Amino acid sequence: MDDQNKNLILATVLSFLVIVGWFVAGPLLFPSWFPTDTAQNPALTALPKDATAAAPTQAASATPAFQPTAPLAATAAAEAPRLMVDTAKLSGSISMRGGRLDDLSLKTYHKTVDPASGTVQLLSPVGKDSPYYAVFAFRPGDGLNAEDVPGFDTEWQAASGTLDSDHPAKLTWTSAKGLVFTRTIAIDHNYMFTVTDTVENKGTAVANLAPIGVIARHGLPKLEKIYVVHEGLIRRTDGVLQESKYSAITGLPDLEGVKGEVLEAKVDGWIGFTDHYWMTTMVPQQGQPFTAVTKYTSGSEIYQAEVRQPLMSIAPGASATTSIQLFAGAKEWETIHAYQNDPSWLDWLLGERVDPNRPQIAGFIDSIDWGWFFFLTKPIFRMLHFLHGIIGNMGLSIIALTFILKLLVFPLVYKSSVSMARMKELQPELEALKERAGDDKQKLQRDMMALYKEKKVNPAAGCLPILPQIPIFFSLYKVIFVTIELRQSSFFGWLNDLSVPDTSSLMNLFGLLPWAGPEAGTMLATVFIGLLPILLGISMWFQQKLNPAPTDPVQGQILGWMPWVFMFMLGRFASGLVLYWITNNTITFTQQYLIMWSHGKRPDIFGNIMSARKKPTSTAANLPSKPKK
Repeated sequence: MDDQNKNLILATVLSFLVIVGWFVAGPLLFPSWFPTDTAQNPALTALPKDATAAAPTQAASATPAFQPTAPLAATAAAEAPRLMVDTAKLSGSISMRGGRLDDLSLKTYHKTVDPASGTVQLLSPVGKDSPYYAVFAFRPGDGLNAEDVPGFDTEWQAASGTLDSDHPAKLTWTSAKGLVFTRTIAIDHNYMFTVTDTVENKGTAVANLAPIGVIARHGLPKLEKIYVVHEGLIRRTDGVLQESKYSAITGLPDLEGVKGEVLEAKVDGWIGFTDHYWMTTMVPQQGQPFTAVTKYTSGSEIYQAEVRQPLMSIAPGASATTSIQLFAGAKEWETIHAYQNDPSWLDWLLGERVDPNRPQIAGFIDSIDWGWFFFLTKPIFRMLHFLHGIIGNMGLSIIALTFILKLLVFPLVYKSSVSMARMKELQPELEALKERAGDDKQKLQRDMMALYKEKKVNPAAGCLPILPQIPIFFSLYKVIFVTIELRQSSFFGWLNDLSVPDTSSLMNLFGLLPWAGPEAGTMLATVFIGLLPILLGISMWFQQKLNPAPTDPVQGQILGWMPWVFMFMLGRFASGLVLYWITNNTITFTQQYLIMWSHGKRPDIFGNIMSARKKPTSTAANLPSKPKK
């Protein structure tokens, strides 16, 4: 095995050890950086027996007792009037029964690249497929009963007919005990709703009550089950990000038919459900305590994420106001980053500043699943997003990003290529050392190390460029799969969605024959790959031909098949990632060719191709015959 292939194997092993080490040691050394699974988190407490009682940390002597809030209904109630929602990005309606936001579509996103496929439906009411909604209510304290405060099914009265970005909607409801509730619902130009409740006590006794916001999903949603994408519960409390799959929620402690857990937050946070590209999240008033609750009702199969805000004690003749925000929309980096309103050093460098009129939602950008390599995925996406803003074509932006990444690792590539060229210059001397050492391997190793030291050559330098490229590849893979900015983004021609595999196929000669290619995800699609994966295999093959084939025929055959094996393996990856790899191989080929040429070792590519096509002779046949005694 020649030194170049030894270096390749060494680099692969070292990279694997680095990645495993980061996975194992990272959560121990930097626990606040890593999302945790709430099902394994000892800091969480079990949900109280009534499934809606006050948090365990609130003492019964200091805090009025709360009446249990009525559970969410599993079946549809009688239809109630609706308030229409219509903005540049959203359309839908709010049911006056409970003031539920249970009908919401994303105007600017379609189900497929075909505009006729219809827009993405995010929220839907009970009685439709996969009910998913948000509802806001109050929990009664001492002196009040459930009918004295707005619940999940209370019918509100609307003072206006439409909710849009410039015109908030106002709802009202009055209890029999003289409590007047006024709810104002506002929506900005993106996906953030603000629900503000004002309670005026016109009764004769102190009113104790607490606001609650609930996001509910009936049944297990249809999951994409991509292992690099988190789908399920997501929440952040006091700087700690936590994630739970739906299966983990169903495994919470079972208390009289309700599974649940409670987490107290002192300063800030948020909680909700996240899908691949969409998210619905409750954001309480930041800077004050709140209770984050996760629940699962096994009988009705309802998953809930709740925000419970502090108790309000309202004296007769007084009033109080509270608010909760609801994000319901696409996980666009620029939009979510603006809601966080907390520029990093890179933002300051790019001239971004805090908007004093916008509330800060701490850590909101982490609702995008950056993964454990967030320290690479975040800056890589920022650069890609910046390039796309200038170029306007995501495919060209990926190519430009590849050039930038290659420029960053160029010093390592140059040092490696120079070292490999000098190693080739030493081949005659190394062969002479092998002949003199014979079977004495220890002497051969000593003589080789002495020669390397004399000629100032590092035989391990060949693996240097490979080490940073492996985590960069994984990080770009994560970025392309997770971020919505890559969804349905086009390049040229048939490549109209860089987040999915190449849709062209050998089966119909890339569209030249009058029949369709194989269905995506099938074995036929894996065999009859598209044009982009074929270009990937060719680029890897040419890169391999910069060097002569190994003298060992078995090793030569294995290496000769590698480009074509990887062509089929990577062919089902996102076409944006394949485009990156083709560009990376092309740049690497050019760099190595020019560096080797500048050191007097111009690669004989045609000669290497022709020599590889010759049938290798058996090694045993070339061995000298043993002399007879």
